Amino acid sequence: MSTKILPESDVRPDLSHGDGDHERFAHYVQKAKITESAVTGTPVIALCGKVWVPNRDPKKYPVCPECKEIYEGLKPGGGDDKS
Repeated sequence: MSTKILPESDVRPDLSHGDGDHERFAHYVQKAKITESAVTGTPVIALCGKVWVPNRDPKKYPVCPECKEIYEGLKPGGGDDKS
């Protein structure tokens, strides 16, 4: 019998239990897209990739951990590289 040492891997908790879990969170979407969706009924895409037509008060739900992580990793100023 031999013992193998596995290489280190990034172990992160799986916060999602399929697409249904996305319904438990408020997601980050461009404000203009929310307005457009309210007028036209077209779906929006959250930072985490969820696609849906917003129809509920996001203040009643916790922020999606994936959206929050992505948002916090973005450059200030919307990624404008005018340094």
